[in-house]
Amino acid sequence: MTPFLTPKQHLRAIAVLGLPLILSHVAQFSISLTDALMLGWYDVTALAAQVLGGMMFFVLFLFGSGFAWAVMPMVAEAETAGESQQVRRVTRMAMWLSILFGAVSMPLMLWSEPILLGLGQTEEIAREASRYLRVAGWGIFPALLVMVLKSYLAALERTQVVLWVTVGAVVVNVIVNYALIFGNWGAPEMGIVGAAWASVAVQVVSLVLLAVYAALVTKEHALFIRFWRPDWEAFGQVFRLGWPIGITTLAEVGLFAASSVMMGWLGTLPLAAHGIALQISSLMFMIHLGLGNVATVRAGRALGARDIHSLRRGAQIVLMLSLVTVAVTVVLFLAVPEFLMGLFLSPDEPDRPGVIAIGVVLLAAAALFQLADAAQVMALSLLRGVQDTRVPMIIATLSYWAVGMPVAYVLGFVLNWGGVGVWLGLAVGLALAGVFMMWRFWGVILPRLDGRTAVAA
Repeated sequence: MTPFLTPKQHLRAIAVLGLPLILSHVAQFSISLTDALMLGWYDVTALAAQVLGGMMFFVLFLFGSGFAWAVMPMVAEAETAGESQQVRRVTRMAMWLSILFGAVSMPLMLWSEPILLGLGQTEEIAREASRYLRVAGWGIFPALLVMVLKSYLAALERTQVVLWVTVGAVVVNVIVNYALIFGNWGAPEMGIVGAAWASVAVQVVSLVLLAVYAALVTKEHALFIRFWRPDWEAFGQVFRLGWPIGITTLAEVGLFAASSVMMGWLGTLPLAAHGIALQISSLMFMIHLGLGNVATVRAGRALGARDIHSLRRGAQIVLMLSLVTVAVTVVLFLAVPEFLMGLFLSPDEPDRPGVIAIGVVLLAAAALFQLADAAQVMALSLLRGVQDTRVPMIIATLSYWAVGMPVAYVLGFVLNWGGVGVWLGLAVGLALAGVFMMWRFWGVILPRLDGRTAVAA
């Protein structure tokens, strides 16, 4: 970024980088979305079990993705400063850390049934979710490596390939799901386990395609040459920046995972409705996440160029785009909730009316926290771009778990508001995080960077 970009030029630059990222996040999320859609048409119990199993995988995956997220601002800053060797070092060691994390997390998924039973789930749901995780869990290795490569390529502003590989993955997922969930084309009918095999296949294919692209197109970084050689200095740099990102992400996704557990206490139908409403809400959240990635990359490049004026202006424009998305989402959730919920359920499903009735109320609650959710992810992304991760970690953990989760429990179970009370508790935690992180970026970090720029001048 340069200090001479007009708002229109900023908007164009954000669109060129951001549209492929947003679409790739939507496509990536569509993988789990198609799992939910197809399992919902297969069996509501299978859908409820996949909600829990998928959430457990997602929690571990996003926790481990902290090292991949660290790559984005580090590579963006290094590339802008002309430090190609540093680009290779941090990306390679992020892959090392991702593999190590995958190895540590596998036992939790292989022996997940007693964990889920201990969290108060029914025997049937815990058993089916465990069957799902015993297969899907192996996908955490390629999934984390894919995240590292996506962050690396996004930081280099090579977002088109990320988009097309992700779109291809969605197609593969739909085809394998159709065959293995329902037993079509002569394949065995595997139900929830078929969805798990489809997820693993998608992650492996995505990894192969991105690795081949990185090896052939970004040869200057030589990512995979002597990959086995350790670089402990870069290992430490990625670890120090990445672990707070992982904890922050864990705090947020753990909040939603805990909400899924609490919805399971209410029964299979509330859990299924929660799973569908969460899928719909999360799909819209992917737009904010893509804009957040843009904010991270461009903030990292501004930091590398010591261009605080463009950092501020770019942040303002990205936030405006996120606000527009919030307005559109609220209208959708309040105007056509029955239609959105009904997409996930077979017309012949006997529990369809009950699930939709619960889901309509949950989507209304989701409409209330769209602004809070967008604010916290955008502020968090900007802070990552300037490599500020530890204080945001503390803000997130306290907001989500010291406030959001207790409020969700009190509203949902003490006051007997049920599922809507749980979701309103989520909104409180997200709002608190959004306010304090915005204050951190605009009130603390930017003035500090302005001061450093003035001293340097």
